[in-house]
Amino acid sequence: MRGSHRACTIAAALAVALATATAPAAAQGGREPEKAAADALRFTVAAEGNEARYRVREQLARIAFPSDAVGTTSGIEGGITVRPDGSVVREESRFVIDLASLRTDSDRRDNYVRRRTLETETHPTAELVPTELRGLQFPLPSSGEATFQVVGELTIRGVTRPTTWDVTARFAEGEVIGLAKTRFTFDDFELRKPRVASVLSVEDEIRLEYEFRLVAR
Repeated sequence: MRGSHRACTIAAALAVALATATAPAAAQGGREPEKAAADALRFTVAAEGNEARYRVREQLARIAFPSDAVGTTSGIEGGITVRPDGSVVREESRFVIDLASLRTDSDRRDNYVRRRTLETETHPTAELVPTELRGLQFPLPSSGEATFQVVGELTIRGVTRPTTWDVTARFAEGEVIGLAKTRFTFDDFELRKPRVASVLSVEDEIRLEYEFRLVAR
């Protein structure tokens, strides 16, 4: 009886091993994710054609009407990886902006923003981690334009908040060019408004824009 029981046990083990070896890739749980990762689309920031900027409405003492303070930087790195079904590979998607290189038309304003508002000595960069694409058709077109939204987590001065960006993009062979916009208030990210003698008032809203050129890798 012991020999018969042992033989049945060995036979059962062989049957399980054979079934595992011949099961579909999805059932084995390893090959399908690897294939999905291999088929994912990766777009990275091109060497040229990228600029991030903020716009804040302010009232200057020397001007009778309000105007926008505009700070810009081309110090942007990173990219986004998207699966064939349009879902974002979060761990491979991140844009990093060099806040210390932001410049406006006023050195006094820039110094205040770097030291007091953004505290760039401690927090030199801002980071956007895309998590979702809304309204973008897949597979991606090889040409033409599209409007859609990018949902992502934005971190500024150590504070992370969800943001939604409105995007207009133009597709060409091997690259995507366009403009992404979002907005929030100083309080949303616990930021201090600029206070300099030449500025009478600053509105609460900050508008961010990212003029991008991404290339396929």
